[in-house]
Amino acid sequence: MSHQARETAAAPTPSGRGRRCLILSLLVAALIYGADQLTKLWVVAELPLGQQFPVIPGLLWWQHIRNSGAAFSLGSDFTWIFTVVMAVVVMFIAFTLRKVRHSFWAVGLGLVLGGAAGNLTDRLFREPSFGQGHVVDFIAVPNFAIFNLADCGVVVGIAVIMVLILGDRDLTQPAGHRGVKADQSATQEPETEGPTPKND
Repeated sequence: MSHQARETAAAPTPSGRGRRCLILSLLVAALIYGADQLTKLWVVAELPLGQQFPVIPGLLWWQHIRNSGAAFSLGSDFTWIFTVVMAVVVMFIAFTLRKVRHSFWAVGLGLVLGGAAGNLTDRLFREPSFGQGHVVDFIAVPNFAIFNLADCGVVVGIAVIMVLILGDRDLTQPAGHRGVKADQSATQEPETEGPTPKND
């Protein structure tokens, strides 16, 4: 068996890569979603609404608030719009995951999926009503919006995706893939200009 044939036999099939990336995305999403929901349960049970609890004086504190809008409480009168947007994001990512063959893309999309699903759960099932629930936020830092772990997952996931896009990394190709043209050029035989004329 040639060296190239051995490499081809050892390489995972596209369907195998797809399954691994799908599992990786779902594990990342489940980790973010679970951590977000557990911390929100703790906040609701232990932290009175509105009170501040210092963690690192002057730099970090917990403050339980309910957010009906986006960051900085923008759009608080249009809660249902954010519910629809989050639902669309979750469905779009779930549809896209079947195409992913790049592990970093799997991580980035998993982070966004877990974060969006965490806040969508609040929108659907928390007070005051189904689809218009207020999101539990509690992480506070100076001169910034109060946020939660779901927000962290979304922001970090988007940052990973932006780096991949700027680096021209295709989500349908595995990490380190050089592309079809490069692979073909590497295996193409050099052309000859014809027989060398004999000297008399």
